[in-house]
Amino acid sequence: MLRERAFRNLYLSAAVGGFGTQVGHVALPLLAVTGLAAGPAEVGLLSALGTISVLLVGLPAGAWIDRRRKRPLMIAADLARAALLAWVPVAAWLGVLTMGQLYAVAVLAGVCALVFDVSAQSFLPALVGRDRLVRANSLLLGTGAVMDISGRSFAGVLVGLAGAPAGVLLHALTSLWSAAFLRSVRSHEPPPASAERPALAVQAAEGVRFVLSHPTLRPIVVQGAMTNLAFPLFTALLPLLVVSQLGYPAWVLGVYLAVGGAGALAGSAGAHAVGRRFGRGRAVWVVSLITMPASVLVPLIGPGPWIWVSALAWFVFTYRSGLNNVLLISFRQQVTPDEMLGRMNATMRLILMGAVGVGGLLAAFVGEVWGMRAALWTGAVFGALSWMPIYFSPLRAER
Repeated sequence: MLRERAFRNLYLSAAVGGFGTQVGHVALPLLAVTGLAAGPAEVGLLSALGTISVLLVGLPAGAWIDRRRKRPLMIAADLARAALLAWVPVAAWLGVLTMGQLYAVAVLAGVCALVFDVSAQSFLPALVGRDRLVRANSLLLGTGAVMDISGRSFAGVLVGLAGAPAGVLLHALTSLWSAAFLRSVRSHEPPPASAERPALAVQAAEGVRFVLSHPTLRPIVVQGAMTNLAFPLFTALLPLLVVSQLGYPAWVLGVYLAVGGAGALAGSAGAHAVGRRFGRGRAVWVVSLITMPASVLVPLIGPGPWIWVSALAWFVFTYRSGLNNVLLISFRQQVTPDEMLGRMNATMRLILMGAVGVGGLLAAFVGEVWGMRAALWTGAVFGALSWMPIYFSPLRAER
């Protein structure tokens, strides 16, 4: 597939953009901790605002995206995100950066990410064809996992050498690079229907009804929401726990997070073969059930060997997520009509990323009231039970 110029440029855009995003995921909270002395509540809120903005504009954005060509929207979202992120290091170096500014950037950059991701997932079927979606998603999501490993590891080193503002600046530059690759994508994306359309609110409601009434899309979104609640409960307070409380240098945090990227890479790379062998639905719940004990080992993070016991459990948990993402995202794209793709993806993203935002707020609350370790245990509960929605659905035996 990489011999095809259009897909290759889309792939390169996703790769470089994903690398910068992972650097930013580490650099932004570390900037709040090291540069602005942020506490657990502030770091948790910063994590939540990056995704909670989806709740405000997610549904109308999906209907709006269905009315437009997707590639120009992706380019515009990249350019806007680059401009927002570039302000953060400038303000930090000028000594005028505040937590309020970081919160604002997190919200607006979250909106840009929403437009980009929904457009990209809606654009892919037209670019590669529905019969090649699993292979395309395996390659894209597998490379995204590689970016997890390299981006987060590099972020720990870069922040240690040049400071957290440099990491945020790199995120801005990679967004520009991503837009440059997308400009070179040439495809035969069909134009949106020009007939008279109902109001955005009516179309958005159609998308919600489609997802929630579909016998297999509904359990997919419930399973994803449970998993996405667990992720920020596991990770939002790690900069405070690992760097401030346990006293490890920033590069250890980068390595720990990169181990999760390795797990997602392994799951993404093997998803096509596992799905063909067992069936996609069966593979999702069986692998989730087998790997469930890893969820309760992640909160054991501590000094000495315990940080690596937790890292190994984190690898297993993200392996499951990588496999699920490839199989279930491809299924979502295959069963949804072209004219509904933007709304389906926006509805999914609203619920899934909204769950990430709620998880970040929950991490802030639990961490502030009962301690950071309690937040990890709360994430373990959601992660351990997230196989159940698929098991009790028609996807259980889907081949």
